[in-house]
Amino acid sequence: MGVELNSSAESSAELDTHPSFWSQVQQRLQLRSADAVRRSNADLDPVPPHRRTWHTYNYVMYWISDNFSPSGFRNAASLMQVGLSWRDSLICVIIAQFITGIVIVLNGVVGSRYHINFSVQARASFGYYFSYLMITMRMVVGIFWYGINAYTGGECVRSIIFAIWPSFRHVKNTLPASAHIDTQLMTAYVIYFLIVLPIHWIPMHRLKWLFVIKSITTPIVGFAIMGWVIHTVGVSHTSLWTQKTTLHGSTLAWTFLNGLYANIGSWSTLAVNVPDFTRYAANDKAAFVTALVLPATGALVTFFGVVVAAGSDILYGTIFWDPLLLIDQWTSRGGRAAAFFCAFFFLISQIGVNIAANSVSAANDLNCLFPRYVNIRRGQLIVAVLGSWALTPWNILQSSPAFISFMAGYAIWLGPIAGILLSDFYFVHKQKYDVWELYNNNGIYRYNKWGTNWRAFVAFFIGWVPLLPGFIPTVNSSTKVVAGVSHLYDLGYFYGCGSAMLSYYLLCRFWPANETMLDRAVLPDSDVLHAQNAALMDEGIDVALGNTVVEVKREKN
Repeated sequence: MGVELNSSAESSAELDTHPSFWSQVQQRLQLRSADAVRRSNADLDPVPPHRRTWHTYNYVMYWISDNFSPSGFRNAASLMQVGLSWRDSLICVIIAQFITGIVIVLNGVVGSRYHINFSVQARASFGYYFSYLMITMRMVVGIFWYGINAYTGGECVRSIIFAIWPSFRHVKNTLPASAHIDTQLMTAYVIYFLIVLPIHWIPMHRLKWLFVIKSITTPIVGFAIMGWVIHTVGVSHTSLWTQKTTLHGSTLAWTFLNGLYANIGSWSTLAVNVPDFTRYAANDKAAFVTALVLPATGALVTFFGVVVAAGSDILYGTIFWDPLLLIDQWTSRGGRAAAFFCAFFFLISQIGVNIAANSVSAANDLNCLFPRYVNIRRGQLIVAVLGSWALTPWNILQSSPAFISFMAGYAIWLGPIAGILLSDFYFVHKQKYDVWELYNNNGIYRYNKWGTNWRAFVAFFIGWVPLLPGFIPTVNSSTKVVAGVSHLYDLGYFYGCGSAMLSYYLLCRFWPANETMLDRAVLPDSDVLHAQNAALMDEGIDVALGNTVVEVKREKN
């Protein structure tokens, strides 16, 4: 009997030493840097000093490259098609980018000071677990935008193929009209996907060179296309330049506001998750230049788009708001060579924009939701597959009104999120966070047993619920609402961001979460800096402490 018991014990021991197949899979998928206690990993932790390599000029290059893209050329198109003149459209784009530039700068300070991303920042205001809802909402939007920009990347590849192999223009379409995409573009789309996939493996702090290349080559392409149009046909003969706004009175005012809201909406994702980029800043003020560069470059590239549209109307009898459609008309030998280089640099631009603005951001959100298994690299691959194929972006971009509705719609949720983040950082907590408590699921930013800051919960609903009735008709055209509801929706970002910001501040003022109020900020390097300072001073070494960097200088003998 005793022998049998020993035998059974030995068998159990053998079973324990051979984990199940699923356990082995989990072990292989789990990140080496995953910290189960803090539910974090190397990509979710504050960025260490040696990876803070972005300076002011890097952010200048980034915003130039972000605006100078085929998508930027189309900024005025939707607005002019609903009745605004090119001048009014240009003014609308400038105002929209100026407003979002200010919001981006203000929210970006969190990243440049604490070197955390949006996913971690959101815990301070929304609570540890309620922040997951905000993260998921922003992630979905990032995946959507990834797909839309991937579609444009496919157009770039198609133009390159047209320039190299003109016979590709005559490839027979085998897809049905209901697909909203033809065989040519689908082929180019697949090629684009295969080209861009390995680039997702490059860490964000090492992508600076890509933005430098983009910021130099893409503006050159824009000036070259505009110069060719002016040289070939001039711009004084087209009715586009003499076109006046066809709307008047209150209709004009509300259409302008709706266009303003739509253009703000297209940047509202970055206004929320800009810490994903500013966390790599070398100092607190490196990203401040955004407030000037964003509207300036937006105005210039929008003007390029208007010139291209005016010239194409004269040359081909059709207004091409997309510069890729214009260069596709260059069929001579020299024209095809020019088209190739233009399309190639546009392709680089789209790849950079999509990775930086959408892929990395959504990957950061996935990283926060699944820190044991998903880092930024793995997250980007997941985003690429979902955005490129599950989304089917060609269905979203089939019409200009649909595109406006898409841009404007999701801002009713992102506006309140941005308002709460700004109110919490500047007015409630006075820019004082404890960065390590943000990684503690039982810490001061849990707020209650549900991990929800009820003040943010209430303010968030105040910000978007009144806008919902105005949003529904943009999705279902058969739904009719009164004019006042539509007008409130046209003010959506201003109302959503402003009302959420104010209501959150008032709720925190009368019902403060005292456990989260600090006398001083706890920065990611604070403990390390003070320990190094004490050790070095003992050795007779002078130490100069900055916000994030320790500069060690030995005394001269």
